[in-house]
Amino acid sequence: MSKRFTARTVATAAVLALTATGLGVPANAAPSDSRTFTVVAEDGVAADTAVAAIKAAGGTVVSRSDEVGMFQVSSDRADFAARATAAPTLIGAAEQKAIGRKPKLDRVEQEHLRAAAGARAGAAGAAKKGAKLDPLDDKLWGLEMIRADKARKIEPGDRRVTVGVLDTGVDASNPDIAPNFNWSLSRNFAPDLTDVDGPCEVASCLDPVGTDDGGHGTHVAGTIGAAANGFGLSGVAPNVSLVELKGGQDSGYFFLDPVVNALVYAGRSGIDVVNMSFYVDPWLYNCTANPADSPEDQAEQRAIIKAMKRALVFAHNKGVTLVGALGNNNEDLGAPRTDVTSPDYGADPYPRPIDNESCWDLPTEGPHVIGVSSVGPSGKKSDFSNYGTEQISVAAPGGWFRDGFGTDTFRTDANLILSSYPKHVLQEEGSVDADGNIVAGFEDSVFKQCKANGECGYYTYLQGTSMASPHAAGVAALIVSRYGKAQGRTGFGMSPDQVEQHLYRTAAEHACPEPRLQQYRNEGRDETYDAYCAGGVNFNGFYGYGIVDAYSAVKTPLKPNARP
Repeated sequence: MSKRFTARTVATAAVLALTATGLGVPANAAPSDSRTFTVVAEDGVAADTAVAAIKAAGGTVVSRSDEVGMFQVSSDRADFAARATAAPTLIGAAEQKAIGRKPKLDRVEQEHLRAAAGARAGAAGAAKKGAKLDPLDDKLWGLEMIRADKARKIEPGDRRVTVGVLDTGVDASNPDIAPNFNWSLSRNFAPDLTDVDGPCEVASCLDPVGTDDGGHGTHVAGTIGAAANGFGLSGVAPNVSLVELKGGQDSGYFFLDPVVNALVYAGRSGIDVVNMSFYVDPWLYNCTANPADSPEDQAEQRAIIKAMKRALVFAHNKGVTLVGALGNNNEDLGAPRTDVTSPDYGADPYPRPIDNESCWDLPTEGPHVIGVSSVGPSGKKSDFSNYGTEQISVAAPGGWFRDGFGTDTFRTDANLILSSYPKHVLQEEGSVDADGNIVAGFEDSVFKQCKANGECGYYTYLQGTSMASPHAAGVAALIVSRYGKAQGRTGFGMSPDQVEQHLYRTAAEHACPEPRLQQYRNEGRDETYDAYCAGGVNFNGFYGYGIVDAYSAVKTPLKPNARP
């Protein structure tokens, strides 16, 4: 993930701030008396009661999500947030604020491009090759590691199984995405905000579904379910349906309202699996009452925590299996370090000691979320990956540019995860020219595949727990495809609890390394990357229950008492 996506990195792990959907305030907008807030009601408070309290505090409800007690509110009162927080029926109010732009290159996910800024890495290297299925599948070492190439001979996925990609969008024009893209269910919950996304591409500022101006979502979607069609590359579950749930901005930011609304929609619509490769900003950890924070900031964080937990529980109770990236902050989530990066907008960051009992990294530490760490081609934990027995569930291939020290694969692009990517984003990043050709020097990191009719698809490498999570989500989709049952007149699915249990039971156990304290000095990392692996063979802080295994997941029968 990137600074904008899971691990506090830099190109694809997502910043989640508070905003009202479609009500972006440009950074250069003229001063206005009216401001926009997100308000969350206390537990057990009826929606109409909350609306009355909001009105009494001086606010006007613009839209509402009754299932999670969240309201989008406008107010011209300078003291609205304080008045709302003081109301006994409301948890708090968080004002929408202009934030910044993401860095051009993500510190973790695009490390290979940052390293190549001075000099391109020569050859692509020779990371472990996967069985060739589609033309580029020999570059997908992750497919072989989790045995997805063997799994599809038993279960390639069921078209009735839907996987929501809660991300920056999905480029449905890619020939590997198009066959599996579900147009009828796909939605955009995140209109462009000019203060962070730049000028709107369409008059409504609501990009049409099937587009992705960030690239992250398309990469995630390809790993989950790119079609096995003899073209480009294939995904873990090549026959499932991909549903765009655009909750992230083009710039890579993820705001609270679009994310919550996407989760609620997923539950209402019967989506089977949702992948979440991002985290919620402006706070690295949202705390209930951190003494280092002001009362107003404490109330804001309590509102974020409550809204996200309600949305996750709602989706789970409606049958959604939730899979999330563990994060790229090279941190034990059960023993978090002092947060020196928050808030990352609106005010200068300051040191915040983090109490593990009252602070959460969301959504990965939220209820019912399957947390996924990242491993490289060697099977070692990626240096950037978060870990820890408290939050980890499983591990999966996420790539590691610095894997293979002492071999010719060290610091090569082939150590990363290759997947689909929008052409125009590659053009903006400078690796593809105006004519659609790969720029000299990028031949090892960007690939172009074209059909006889001239239709082309583009692919590039990224790394991060954002790339590990979709491998696990793909296996979860195969489990639902293999063991799901008809539900009602038109439905099809499987209990998310049973999906989770089977995913864990069939993962390939992986013991902690020796010595257990892993240091990455040879890879050029300092002591802040040191990581201690606690636990046994069947469950530990680096691998959880093991590395996901698609073949075992579809070959191993469900336990007799397991109910779909």
